[in-house]
Amino acid sequence: MMDLEDLPGELIMWILIGSEILVFAAGITAMAAMRLTDPAGFADAQAMLDGRMAALNTVVLVTSGLFAARAERAAAGGDGRGARRGLMLAALGGAVFLAVKGAEYAHDLSAGIGIDTHPFFTFYFLLTGFHAAHVAAGVVLLAMVAIRARPDAVQAGAMFWHMVDLVWVLILPPIYLLG
Repeated sequence: MMDLEDLPGELIMWILIGSEILVFAAGITAMAAMRLTDPAGFADAQAMLDGRMAALNTVVLVTSGLFAARAERAAAGGDGRGARRGLMLAALGGAVFLAVKGAEYAHDLSAGIGIDTHPFFTFYFLLTGFHAAHVAAGVVLLAMVAIRARPDAVQAGAMFWHMVDLVWVLILPPIYLLG
């Protein structure tokens, strides 16, 4: 049986990650419950989204997660330059994600889609907006960690970034795929 001391990283980071995932899970659960009250309306609203942007952002975010993992491996091996490069590439991926998400929001808003258009869009903007805030925080975190690239800090930054990846994978199906 795994002991808490066997977990990589600091316990406080695991508490943060767990609490963040629970917050997103609560939002997804509330959305699922609301969807039961109006399945046709939710499906119609969801069909108004451009899934291509979500697909692009999925590739961008997962690829940036790979760079974060490579940074962690480089830092653990004493390769500070490789760790900094991986962190900055991961942060760049986050910036690209935010640019694509911003373009998607602009498209939605220009099409008359707002947070109060339908309950689906309330959840869409809240869940993806809260996630985008985590991406923005992660970009700043990764850039700050890259300055010194200490192995423990790189590990913490990569753990946060992987949580951001995981949350995207959790909100992607109910927002873009399940109709």
